[in-house]
Amino acid sequence: MKVAVPTRGNMVDDHFGHCEAYTVFTVDTSNQIEGAEMLPSPQGCGCKSDIAAILQKIGVTVMLAGNMGNGALNVLNSHNINVYRGCSGNVRELAEAYLQGRIADSGFGCKSHENHGEEHQCNH
Repeated sequence: MKVAVPTRGNMVDDHFGHCEAYTVFTVDTSNQIEGAEMLPSPQGCGCKSDIAAILQKIGVTVMLAGNMGNGALNVLNSHNINVYRGCSGNVRELAEAYLQGRIADSGFGCKSHENHGEEHQCNH
């Protein structure tokens, strides 16, 4: 399994479409992180870029994100990537919390894009 996290520094970037990169964690069959790689972020809005197809192609099935609009959420979901919004903090600690079953989707999207939803909140 692979888990992706929008990243700025070593922290979750609060906005999926404007992050510096995506940290992609490879998880073994024991639910332990066995490796991590950085994938540079394409320029522009996340829902209009090809990032969902790229992530799907490399095997990502989970996105742990701070905030994103419904457009990006729908694009990721259509590429068979399950999204958990409302995440924050250190990316590795977040991935480990997800693997321990301690992360849930906040259910809220980004308010800064028109027609993309509401404000987010942290839910872990």
